[in-house]
Amino acid sequence: MEKEKQPYGTVLIKASSILDFLAAKKGPQALNTIAQETGLTSSTALKILDTLLLIGYVKKHHETKKFELGSGLIKYANQYLANLDISKISYPYLKEMQIQLDETVHLGILEGDEILTVNKLESQKSIVCLNSRIGLTKPLYCSAMGKAVLAELPENQVIDYLNRVELKAITENTITNPEVLLKQLQDIKRNGYAIDDNEAEKDVYCLGVSLYLNEQTYGAFSVSVPSYRITPLVEADMVKHLLKTKEYILRELQQKYVFI
Repeated sequence: MEKEKQPYGTVLIKASSILDFLAAKKGPQALNTIAQETGLTSSTALKILDTLLLIGYVKKHHETKKFELGSGLIKYANQYLANLDISKISYPYLKEMQIQLDETVHLGILEGDEILTVNKLESQKSIVCLNSRIGLTKPLYCSAMGKAVLAELPENQVIDYLNRVELKAITENTITNPEVLLKQLQDIKRNGYAIDDNEAEKDVYCLGVSLYLNEQTYGAFSVSVPSYRITPLVEADMVKHLLKTKEYILRELQQKYVFI
């Protein structure tokens, strides 16, 4: 008979039981109650609670010495909901846009300091993005989706980003000067869309917009074409479809996440 595999890090399971208990209760709970209801000793429960307190998963009322859930979990819950549903919510609108333009469409989400491609709708025309695929990440500073996301972030977050990320040249068109990038981000915010002109991939021109709502980034999407196919008329048509599609998706996000 195969031996049952034991979980690694049982303290996480104990912490989870404490969080589950607090989530089921309406008000703050005393240490001895938490310990009794979770089957832990008071000393073990206190050590775990102190760690959860440190990372914001619980908060402690100093007058009563009681504990309840903290706000540290909210950002993960919101991000999980956004990432879980964004592909499903956006797909019909992105598909309609892709049919209208017959160009390659990408959907991405913010992953640390990069944009992660979570969906790709292929063009029926000649191959455009040889290096693009679901699961691929690109730097924010040189991709249309990434720059669109950066343009929507608060100024202090953009400055923090520039302080920790080196702007390395990927192609000869990549922007490596922070001041030039900041100026472009202002233009992006004013115009409502970002341009990647052969900056992340040679001979590929992209237009992208972010999905930013209620001070939260839900993702971004873009249209990519070979540089030789881009003309002022083609670009104007792409921008029109991008902004209209963004409007539709944000409207649905607003209805779905009205509580956020």
